[in-house]
Amino acid sequence: MKDYQLFLIDLDGTIYRGKDTIAAGVRFVHRLEQAGKDYLFLTNNTTRTPQMVVDKLAGHGIKTDIEHVYTPCMATVSYLRRQSPQLTPLKFYLIGEIGLWHEFLQQKDFELAPHHPDYVIVGMDRDLTYRKVQIAADAIRSGATFIGTNADVNLPSDEGLLPGNGSQCAMIAVSSGQEPLYIGKPSAIIVEMALTKMKCSKEQAILVGDNYDTDIKAGFNSQVDQLLVTTGITQPSDIKDQRQPTYVVGSLDQFEL
Repeated sequence: MKDYQLFLIDLDGTIYRGKDTIAAGVRFVHRLEQAGKDYLFLTNNTTRTPQMVVDKLAGHGIKTDIEHVYTPCMATVSYLRRQSPQLTPLKFYLIGEIGLWHEFLQQKDFELAPHHPDYVIVGMDRDLTYRKVQIAADAIRSGATFIGTNADVNLPSDEGLLPGNGSQCAMIAVSSGQEPLYIGKPSAIIVEMALTKMKCSKEQAILVGDNYDTDIKAGFNSQVDQLLVTTGITQPSDIKDQRQPTYVVGSLDQFEL
């Protein structure tokens, strides 16, 4: 077993399932803290601010802070700064909810510009309107770079599967004729930005999650080891003929630090 120094941990399906706590996931975080291991909650959710994530985790028995939370909203800001340091201000048009708006509006050198933005950023928006799609598609056709915070096509909920951000982006892509660059898992970008934030090499890190198509493939794409826990979406039978994660466990209690 490698001596990992940083654990990049998914949330839904790994630490909790909706409103239900996954006790082994909570114990896993407590064991990391006791062992002096660093961790970062790496989520694809853009609808919550980091503090909202912290508050939700507190309700599941994990006391942490915003320094241990990393979202596609944060990764997108870091990525845009790296890609376009010359743009001052960096002009953007944004579709999304409070998590995404909170992150972008606190950037003093970013400017909301529905007309002729440098970037169109699309995150989950449960109040998506035809007008928002029209503005985004027009801007992309006029030369704006199209960024999707994550490619999740569907989201599990108490009401069943809901259309995810990938579905929203697909509509804009068809209208604009331009495919988005995705930041969140399974893209390597969010992992690379997280490792930069934590000053950790990919050899010292491991991705922990329940979804083969997001968490585990993010590890494959970024060359970071992976730990699949089968408390959520993916079961061993789902991937028997596919590339295998570094580790597979039925419960995070089974993983020795």
